[in-house]
Amino acid sequence: MKRNRNNSLFDRTLLRRSLRASFIKLDPRTMIKNPIMFTVEVVTLVMLLLIVWIAATGNTSQGSLLYNTVIFFVLLATVLFANFAEAIAEARGKAQADSLRKTREETPAKRIDADGQPHIFSSSALKQGDLFECVAGDTIAADGEIVEGLASIDESAITGESAPVIREAGGDKSSVTGGTRVLSDRILVKVTAKPGESFLDKMIALVEGSSRQKTPNEIALTILLAGFTIVFVIVCATLKPFAEYVGANITVAAFISLFVCLIPTTIGGLLSAIGIAGMDRALRANVITKSGKAVETAGDIDTLLLDKTGTITIGNRKATNFYPAEGIDKKAFVRMCVLSSVADQTPEGKSIVELGAAEGVRIDPMSMVGVRMVNFTAETKSSGVDLPDGRRIRKGAAEAILRIAAQHENHCPAAIAATVRTISENGGTPLVVCDNERIMGVIELQDIIKTGIRERFERLRRMGVKTVMVTGDNPLTAKYIAEKAGVDDFIAEAKPEDKLEYIRREQRSGKLVAMMGDGTNDAPALAQADVGVAMNSGTQAAKEAGNMVDLDNDPTKLIEIVEIGKQLLMTRGTLTTFSIANDVAKYFAIVPALFILSIPSLQSLNIMHLHSPESAILSAVIFNAVIIPLLIPLALRGVAYKPIGASSLLRRNLFIYGLGGVIVPFIGIKLIDMLVNVFF
Repeated sequence: MKRNRNNSLFDRTLLRRSLRASFIKLDPRTMIKNPIMFTVEVVTLVMLLLIVWIAATGNTSQGSLLYNTVIFFVLLATVLFANFAEAIAEARGKAQADSLRKTREETPAKRIDADGQPHIFSSSALKQGDLFECVAGDTIAADGEIVEGLASIDESAITGESAPVIREAGGDKSSVTGGTRVLSDRILVKVTAKPGESFLDKMIALVEGSSRQKTPNEIALTILLAGFTIVFVIVCATLKPFAEYVGANITVAAFISLFVCLIPTTIGGLLSAIGIAGMDRALRANVITKSGKAVETAGDIDTLLLDKTGTITIGNRKATNFYPAEGIDKKAFVRMCVLSSVADQTPEGKSIVELGAAEGVRIDPMSMVGVRMVNFTAETKSSGVDLPDGRRIRKGAAEAILRIAAQHENHCPAAIAATVRTISENGGTPLVVCDNERIMGVIELQDIIKTGIRERFERLRRMGVKTVMVTGDNPLTAKYIAEKAGVDDFIAEAKPEDKLEYIRREQRSGKLVAMMGDGTNDAPALAQADVGVAMNSGTQAAKEAGNMVDLDNDPTKLIEIVEIGKQLLMTRGTLTTFSIANDVAKYFAIVPALFILSIPSLQSLNIMHLHSPESAILSAVIFNAVIIPLLIPLALRGVAYKPIGASSLLRRNLFIYGLGGVIVPFIGIKLIDMLVNVFF
């Protein structure tokens, strides 16, 4: 079971840090960034001045000193609870960063120097391109790529996940992160990050201080809520002359309580925490996000472009079958294929040897004495061996081997030509093998599609995201791979400008586009896309162009990023709905209480049958305060996202949070009213 060590809301260290920060954030220069809570802080100060005035003069025309003092402390608690929500979201990230910073400062590195031996240095002394060794029990000193070996890695210090992962040289899981720990075996790591650009450095910059900027949607919502606040300022101001007209004696505390309860303080208090928590979830998913905007935009993307090689496929074609010509013994043919590939160090050549071994054909090294290796060249498009008995075995591109055979008047059998055509039509690569320029058969190479990718693309489709495969392959091969992988569209024989134009065309039609890639040729498209996700194993140009970097090099990680983005947007929307719905109950609690003595007919609106005007106001303002900390876990964890239609999501959230936002305050205010009348 996966478990996040820093995920508990009740960690004592985090709580202490967050409580201190709650008071520090009372600084008006900080509070002004949240207009709603800044307004609450201002009226809280007014209440403090009123208390001082009552204590100094003894005048109780504005209510008793005790009553006004209680209102003051409840309003102060409202502001502190809002600050606490933001502080605890920040503290969770900072605790993770502090732990990793300490790790960076204390981690020794076994750097491999010119003598080939490991020497102990501080991790801060490592530079890009340095090699260092790690064995079981060592903490990885810096971000890098494994160039030798494989190991089980504990990444919980970064991701919070307790399950170890396997990282190995040569694959798309070769990246390792500074601060993680080697659990088994030995690896040799090459430092890839420049000073100040490691995962740790970027994470610290994201979670600390003012490095997190508000996203456009968050800014728009802040403006909307500020607008609501201004409206209620006007509403409450006009109630004063109305109260005088009907002869109602309404105190300053009552007006302030009404104002604070009617403005959307709940979402105002939780807004920053929701945004911070969204970025925190992305970091815990092992994705470096350069801005909160990227996470949020991911929740709204319409189109996703993926580079085929290394993202949809494993990156190298593998031998999948041997097809001997008619009359050729299959085992003898497989032996020719393996012989021609023994010296071929390409992934394709190695896969032929592996497939041959699976067929029971292995080459004894002693039998290779006197054998001359013929390496692949761009000119011949073939490779092979010359045996001591004079035989010449070659394998290579179909057109190259068929041309060699034709030059020696050896025609291609019809069955072999048909096999070559079928393999090509199925998206594969046919390698033809000849012995002394006579066609002996065909080796089939295929792109290996990553496990489970079709199901993941189906999940994206249910989310409303169109998937587009980008490849340099010919249209026939591209079509086959696209159908097999389950993508919605493809761009064949793609050049960098083709990717760029496709993204621009989608954007001109009003769509948000995400791009995943790992090569320098992907950099322009990554920069143009609304969400550009670069693989950590990719080139530096790609990582600099994107606004996210996936440390796991997982092409389907965007599904997780999309869900985090949608979860962030849904959480903000549902809590906004809940906050505004709250106002209905608070209206029925406070407005009748203000005017019921002067206008007895308003008794019919007192549907909660609250005990007195004073207890009604106090109960409403207490509920308004305590609902904020009660919703902090939901703000930090996020509303659960399911890939269902937008209309279904809207109906569900309106029912749960809209209706709930109306019902919960009625119950809560009534219970608080009963308790207030027990103690006062």
